[in-house]
This record gives sequence, C-alpha cells and structure tokens, in this order.
Amino acid sequence: MLAHLFPQLNEPLEPIPTGLSPRLSALEDIQAIVFDIYGTLVLSGTGDISIAQTIDRESELQHILNNQGYRIDKNTQLLEQFYSLIQEDHANSKASGAVYPEVDIVEIWSRFLAKHFSDLVEPTRLKEIAIRFECAVNPVWPMPDLETVLFKINALNKTLGIVSNAQFYTPLMLEGFTHKKIHELGFQEDLSVWSYKEGLGKPSMTLFEKLSRALSQRNIAPHQALYVGNDMLNDIWTASQAGFRTALFAGDQRSLRLRETDERCKDLNPDIVVTELTQLLEII
Repeated sequence: MLAHLFPQLNEPLEPIPTGLSPRLSALEDIQAIVFDIYGTLVLSGTGDISIAQTIDRESELQHILNNQGYRIDKNTQLLEQFYSLIQEDHANSKASGAVYPEVDIVEIWSRFLAKHFSDLVEPTRLKEIAIRFECAVNPVWPMPDLETVLFKINALNKTLGIVSNAQFYTPLMLEGFTHKKIHELGFQEDLSVWSYKEGLGKPSMTLFEKLSRALSQRNIAPHQALYVGNDMLNDIWTASQAGFRTALFAGDQRSLRLRETDERCKDLNPDIVVTELTQLLEII
C-alpha cells in the first residue's frame, strides 16, 4: 500500500565509479546468494541506512509533519529530539548487552509523535511519515540491472537471501521500484534477516548465525553460500567469520566502505570483487 511512495519521492541516481577493478574467479558449489541491500542492491544517497541520522534535515521534518496536519512552530527544533530517542534506545540496548543495537523506527516515530502531539496516529499514516522522512534524508534508487540479475540467479536455481541493516520500509522500497513483492523477486522469507526485527545491526554475528541456521535447514552449508555486500566490516568480515564465501560490491563510491584502518579488515580479502551486479553471473 505504501510501496508506491518510493518511486514518487526519489529521483534516479547513477553509480559513481569507485576506481576499483573487478576481481573475478569462478566459485564452485554455490547454492545460495545472500545480499546486503543499501549500497548493494540499491543506490543510497548517504551510502548506508545508518548514516542518515547524522544529516541535519530539520526543515524537511517540519515540512512533512505540517503536510500531515501537525502544526509546527518554525522556531521548534524537533530533529534533535527525534534522534535523541534513537540514542536512548541504543543506550538501553547496550546496557542490556547488545553490542550493535538496532531500533524499530515505527516505535521511535510512535513515541516521538505521542510526545509532541496528543492525537493517536493511525498506523498507516505513521508509517507514511517514516517513509517520507527516510526518503528526504536518504534518497535511494535501484542499482543498475537489479531485476535482471535476480531473475537470472533464480533461473540458475540458486537460493536467494538477505542480511540487511533495514527497517519496515526496506522490503516496501524494493517492491515500489520493481512492482514485485520481495518473495516474487525470489528472496526466501526464512533466509531474510532484517536488523530491525532482531534488534541488532551489522556487524553483529547474531544476524549471520541466524542465517546459517536457516540455511542448514535447507542442507546448505555456510561455504555453499555467497554473501554480497559493500562494507568490508559489516559485510565481508562478519560473513567470513560465519564461514560464508564473500563478494565485495564496489559499484558506487558513496557506499563503498573499505575500513582500511580497522584491525579486523587490514588483512581481509573477499573471495571476489564485483563492480557491477551482472558480474556475479560470471562466477556462479
């Protein structure tokens, strides 16, 4: 119902070359391909869903709320209060032992609006506000050849999965751009691990351990799964620690994260490096 907002609220983005060259070699016995989303399957204006909260978008926030019928005084500063709720949730989760906590953005918006406005917000309207703000701070667009590559991977009888730092609107985003629900793109529900549902974000090993257990139920071992992502720490290091084969997606300068100063990544090499999604078809 809300998926149509994404093509309406975003304009086409083009990849910015990273200067890296592809490093391809055939990988034997790959039964599953698991994708990151932001910066891998979709172009992201900020490069990563988690970076959006560092951007000052007070005027956009007030404009969205005004258009939804919430009268905002121009002198009111709401953005800092909104982000403080996220920070409070992170702090509480860390106090409970979560090293890489993730929030459910619907809960954040619900608490934020309840704090400032007395009206009970209908769930669909609340989600629309969340989507409109996300598109304002983090414009997105499908990576070139996204649907073609997924179609061909499906045709090769490879199993598709996801491990992504994400929110409720992430599968809606894919649906809005492709006009296909996420299962129609081939992604298996039991192999789709979303950070907001787990309360943890990458590089938490817990996300990949959950994926590994789900794959084992399909008789797929970790080394038979290829994980594709744009971040050497969040994606390549974590996936390799869980025993997966790895592909660094270096297709857009905005999202490529080499993490060269991180000790965990200094001597880390992905199995392959791809600069276009179509290159994945050459190695599986």
